[in-house]
Amino acid sequence: MIQRAKNTIPVIDICSLNGADHRRDDIVAEPFAKYLDIHPNLYRAHRHTFYHMVLFTKGGGSHTVDFERFDVKPGQMYFMIPGQVHSWNFEGETDGYIVNFSEELFRPFLADAEYLERFSFFSGDAAEGVLQLDTPASAAVENCFRHIIEEVKHTNSYGQDLIRASLLRIFNLVAGTIAESAAVSLPQQSNRVVLDNFRKLVNRHFAQYKLPKDYAALLYITPNHLNAVCQDFLGKSAGEIIRDRILVEAKRLLVNADTTISDIAYQLNFTDNSYFTKFFKKYTGTTPEEFKKVIQ
Repeated sequence: MIQRAKNTIPVIDICSLNGADHRRDDIVAEPFAKYLDIHPNLYRAHRHTFYHMVLFTKGGGSHTVDFERFDVKPGQMYFMIPGQVHSWNFEGETDGYIVNFSEELFRPFLADAEYLERFSFFSGDAAEGVLQLDTPASAAVENCFRHIIEEVKHTNSYGQDLIRASLLRIFNLVAGTIAESAAVSLPQQSNRVVLDNFRKLVNRHFAQYKLPKDYAALLYITPNHLNAVCQDFLGKSAGEIIRDRILVEAKRLLVNADTTISDIAYQLNFTDNSYFTKFFKKYTGTTPEEFKKVIQ
């Protein structure tokens, strides 16, 4: 279903997107042009309760993920996790492939409940979720999409595992292209684990913990080490990563017209509205009220 309160951003459930030829409740797979024809209302900003991925093979214009704009290019692929906000503004004929899958799809299949979090494109960071594939990688991923699209039309007992296997192949193909373009040494790999664990903790506790020293304590490292790792991989301090996560969540909440500034300040654990407003304006250049007016 599409859950929508008065003047709020739509939250789309995967069940509302299944077509007549889809026989499975936890996955949707379509050629992208067909998907756009079936769901023309999805151009506007909305968020999902499921994982979402698209490979563009044709088209122009732009798409926006968590208020960051990206130009559409053939061979581009993007990944989104549940809760992220996005919209489309295409120019000309746009095509490719789309797969949406629920959080439950892999639960009976993988022993590691956090397996998907290993992949940087599922970190929830908009910039890391948008990737330009080279021709061989794009062709290999396209073949996987085609296989998934065929399998979702059937209900045979082995089809679900074939779909999962094709999705895992896509994830690892894309991860492999990232690794090739950014090869790291063994010590760097260890630090990459630190960074990944830090970002997982930030995603879970950003409203509660706002200082690098809090996360360093959870990771059993010093704040200086944490900052050095973040600077090495991302060119940002640990404090900036925490701040950016808070700002993204604030923007997501501000999209909802019926959510007050007081409510948002409370949800994000700011001491009062004034402090939240000063924080938001300092790093975005606009007040929360001004942002609400522009985005709606």
